[in-house]
Amino acid sequence: MWLSDLKIVTPNAVIERGSLLIEEGKIAKIIEGPAPINVPSLQGLTLIPGMIDLHGDMLERDVQPRPSARFPTELGLFELDKRLAGAGITTAFCAISFAWRNNDLRSQESATEMIETVNRMNSQTLVDMRVHGRFEVNNTETAPILKGLLERGLLQLVSIMDHTPGQGQYKDVDRYLNFMHRWLGMDISVLGTSREDILERMKSNILEYAEAPRDWEVIAEVLKVAIEYGIPVSSHDDDTADKVSLQAKMGVSISEFPVSLEAAQAAHEHGMWIVMGAPNAYRGQSTSNNLSAMDAIEAGLVDILATDYYPAAMLHSAFKLAKQGTMPLNESVKLVSTNAARAMHMDDLGSIEVGKAADMVIVHEADDFPRVHGTIRAGHPIYWDNHLASLSQLNQLFQLASASIT
Repeated sequence: MWLSDLKIVTPNAVIERGSLLIEEGKIAKIIEGPAPINVPSLQGLTLIPGMIDLHGDMLERDVQPRPSARFPTELGLFELDKRLAGAGITTAFCAISFAWRNNDLRSQESATEMIETVNRMNSQTLVDMRVHGRFEVNNTETAPILKGLLERGLLQLVSIMDHTPGQGQYKDVDRYLNFMHRWLGMDISVLGTSREDILERMKSNILEYAEAPRDWEVIAEVLKVAIEYGIPVSSHDDDTADKVSLQAKMGVSISEFPVSLEAAQAAHEHGMWIVMGAPNAYRGQSTSNNLSAMDAIEAGLVDILATDYYPAAMLHSAFKLAKQGTMPLNESVKLVSTNAARAMHMDDLGSIEVGKAADMVIVHEADDFPRVHGTIRAGHPIYWDNHLASLSQLNQLFQLASASIT
C-alpha cells in the first residue's frame, strides 16, 4: 500500500512532499515526490510515527470513573483502546498501581486482575496494550506479588513510587488533602465532625508516616528481578539528587515526572531517560505546582512525553513545540515516539525508517489544533476517519480500473 504525496517526518528531516510504501506490515520504501503508481494523493497531510505512551492513568479511570462505580476491566480496556487509536497512539503502557489502601481499585487483588486482563486481551485490542506496574515503596507486602507477575511475563515496565505526602509530588500536604477529598472521593467525615479538625489530624498522621524509613532492600530486590527479566525500571516523582542517585545504583534507567529541576538534572547526569507529562508540557505548568515540563524541555532535560491523564496531549504537545519554535518537528516528534521506543528497547518501533514496523499516524495540521485522520499499526488501519475512508474507496476504483486494463 502506498501513502502518496504527503509530508513525512523522519528522524533526521521532514520530507515536505514524499511517499511511503507499506509491505507485510513494514515500511518498504520512502521516496520524495508522489508514488510511482496511480493512487489518491494525501497532499496537505503529515505522516508521523505511531506514538508510544509509557505512562497512562486512564484505564483505572475507565474501570472506575466514580468512587464505588466499578465496571468490568474488559469494558474499560476496549473503550480506552478506541480513544487511544483515535489519538494516534499505537503502543500504550497502562499504568496499574499497587497502592497503600485496601478494598479499592489499587488493592493487590484488583491491580492483579487488571494486569492479567490487559495481557489476556492484548491480541484483541487495536493498540498494542502493555502493562506499567507501579510499586508503592511503603507497600512492601506487594513485593512477592510483583515478583510473581514478572516471572509470568505480565509486566513490561516497572516503576517505584512514593506518594506519601510531605515529599515528592505532594510536598505540600494541604494540597494533597484537597486532592484526596475532591478528586478521589475520600470520605474524611468518618474522622470527626469539624473539617478543620479532621484535616489537621490527617496532616499530623501523614507527616509522621512520611518520616518512617523505607525498606530499600525489599525495593532493590524487586528491581533486581525486573532487570533479570530485561524489564526496564523507572523511578517516579523524584525530588532530590540524592534520591535519583540511590535509585540509579539499583538499576533505574528512567526518571518519570521529576518534580524539581535539581532531580531532573541529576537524572540527566546519571544517563536516565527523563519522562514528563504531555499535559504539563502543553499547559506549561504542573497541576501540583511542581516542575514545569516546558521549563525542563527548554533546559534540555526531557526525552519523552507521556499521556499521564490526557491522551490527546501527546500529539498536540509535539506539534505545539514545533509551531512555537522550541524545536523542529522531527525533534519534537521524537519526544512522543522514538525516544520511548529506545528507552524500552523496542527497536522495531518509534520512527519512520525503511525496515521498521509500519506504525504511523496521518495528521492534518489544522490551525492550532492538529487532527488525527488515520492511525496505522503494523500496516493495518486501526483508526480511519471519513476523509481517509473516501480516499480508500477511490483507491479501490483505481485498482479495479487498472485490473480491467491488464
